[in-house]
Amino acid sequence: MSEVTQPADMPGRSEGATAVVIGGGLAGITAALALADAGVRVTLLEGRPRLGGLAFSFQRGDLTVDNGQHVYLRCCTAYRWFLDRVDGASLAPLQDRLDVPVLDAEGTPGRRLGRIGRTALPVPLHLARSLATYQHLSLVERAKVGRAALALKGLDLADPALDAQSFGDWLAAHGQSERAIEALWDLVGVATLNAVAKDASLGLAAMVFKTGLLSDPGAADIGWARVPLGELHDTLARKALDSAGVRTEVRTRVTSISLKGNGLWSVQVPGESIEADAVVLAVAQREAHELLPQGALDSPDQLLEIGTAPILNVHVVYDRKVLSRPFFAALGSPVQWVFDRTEASGLAGGQYLALSQSAAQAEIDEPVSVLRERYLPELERLLPAARGAGVKDFFVTRERTATFAPTPGVGRLRPGARTNAPGLYLAGAWTATGWPATMESAVRSGVSAAGAALGALGRPRDHLLELFEEAA
Repeated sequence: MSEVTQPADMPGRSEGATAVVIGGGLAGITAALALADAGVRVTLLEGRPRLGGLAFSFQRGDLTVDNGQHVYLRCCTAYRWFLDRVDGASLAPLQDRLDVPVLDAEGTPGRRLGRIGRTALPVPLHLARSLATYQHLSLVERAKVGRAALALKGLDLADPALDAQSFGDWLAAHGQSERAIEALWDLVGVATLNAVAKDASLGLAAMVFKTGLLSDPGAADIGWARVPLGELHDTLARKALDSAGVRTEVRTRVTSISLKGNGLWSVQVPGESIEADAVVLAVAQREAHELLPQGALDSPDQLLEIGTAPILNVHVVYDRKVLSRPFFAALGSPVQWVFDRTEASGLAGGQYLALSQSAAQAEIDEPVSVLRERYLPELERLLPAARGAGVKDFFVTRERTATFAPTPGVGRLRPGARTNAPGLYLAGAWTATGWPATMESAVRSGVSAAGAALGALGRPRDHLLELFEEAA
């Protein structure tokens, strides 16, 4: 492929600098805000009729439904910055202290409920009490989990060899039983990685557990939106973009991008050509591959090697309250995580539960009737109050390409923010953020792309450097 060179006059255009951000998910919104905050005139283009990417809401009758349950952790400093930036932090609060109820559908009466939590003690003692009393594992299994956690804490996340190894193989080599993997490692890992341990990169898994559970006592405290995601990622985000002076266009699909002889980029949309000093391509990897100009990446086809993984969400509306806690995780059942979305959805009576089913390759295309026959009895097994309750509505949402697949070796395929093309940058949870495909990864990628663009444009980056220092 031909090499793209940097035009000599590019740094000289810092006055009145312009940028186009393609993609209105969290990565694109973040990049647009970060660029605008530094004085760049930004146009944000999104093909869908709304912002938010794959974390959005829609109407179903009187219900406001999130396409899927999304959570974040206290260690997700970039996403927390995003919430602050759009004035939404109070609408997605964190737990005061990590507390995850874990129900074992096959447990004996009186021993079905276990908890994963923490104390205020320093790492790793903050988890000691929870592990010692976690009744879903035997005493021997708990001891071996503790030793594996210490070994995991000692791994060097900068070691590229971790990316090539399977997390499941590593766990087996460190004495973890199938029960321990199901009841602890996969309980956390499937929800954060969207893959079971045997299918996940050790590098990404180690990053999740070291950062979330072994870095700071409060790092794994869980936060989630108490309002529809669309209120955060579309309504409030659009208000923040408007206030920052960003021109936001939805229902606007980009057909091509090209670098002109004068060093400006031309972004083609139906009926218009938009010129800019910089372009941030904040779309999914396959769409990015289609839009990338010749020579922008040394090995662009590697983007097509980054696999995807699905998430299935099952939505059940009961005629009465069947769950007394805000959420729980399940063992011994196909059910993974269940959240109470009654208040957030605007439901006036009864209760609305959302089941988040990650790594759902085997179920993503199953008919609704089959899923109903599978999951309603499982909810009755887990929740005695659901037995005899009326089901007012049952439906599913499917994200077939919800995340990139965190398979061993994926790290070498993930590109950074910079490309060989001057003024062209990449953003998206699938880029090389060091994180799995989470909202945190998406926001970090937007910050990285904006930071690279601002550096080339000679614009201030202090606000982004402070963010990265906090995140580190």
